Amino acid sequence: MGRKIWLGALVATIMVGTTAARGPGLSNARKILFLGNSITRHPPLAEIDWRGDWGMAASAAEKDYVHLVTAAVAKRAGGEPEVLVRNIADFERGYADYDVDGKLRDAFAFDADLVVLAIGENAPEFAAAEDGARFQAAVEKILQGVRVGGKRPIVVVRGCFWPSEAKDERLRAAAEKTGAIFVDIAALGRDPANAASSERPFKHKGVAAHPGDRGMRAIADAILAAVEKSEAE
Repeated sequence: MGRKIWLGALVATIMVGTTAARGPGLSNARKILFLGNSITRHPPLAEIDWRGDWGMAASAAEKDYVHLVTAAVAKRAGGEPEVLVRNIADFERGYADYDVDGKLRDAFAFDADLVVLAIGENAPEFAAAEDGARFQAAVEKILQGVRVGGKRPIVVVRGCFWPSEAKDERLRAAAEKTGAIFVDIAALGRDPANAASSERPFKHKGVAAHPGDRGMRAIADAILAAVEKSEAE
């Protein structure tokens, strides 16, 4: 699947080729919403020598976790889902004052069947317990937003690739409180083989620290396995 999945309100016009009734389960997912940061999608930026327009730092669009998850869902559903990808790194950096309802209105209205929230890496480490509580409350607001109006999507909260016990604790708590699935990937981030720097050279250390093709595959596999486990329970 070589097609790029774009940021913002540009929605891929790829529709599922099935008439199955909607409901929980990857096989019924007609729409997928990805909310994340540069690991989810980053446009070209010459100053850091990043020339891709997909999840940093996969070697190609089809090798980032967004495209891998989408391809796996398409296989199960019998047709490719409609996809909306949003980079919400600004939420991570300013969660205390972020207008969740206003800035994510289009994402909530997308009415996704599968939602993947993959954030945390850009959020500052918590200086006090109050900061952690504010972060969790803001995350919960997003998780509640995707379920407004009686929606019943599968919701996945992915933990941090660059390990942070404090942030993962809050992400896990927000997931548990709202009935979402938490996926802990800290072990993936601790394995140097999952970093892009293990696969090819990069001029910028920040880009090199992102997941490479192996890391992206591992993230996608972890998300899919967690959803499938939840479906079987």
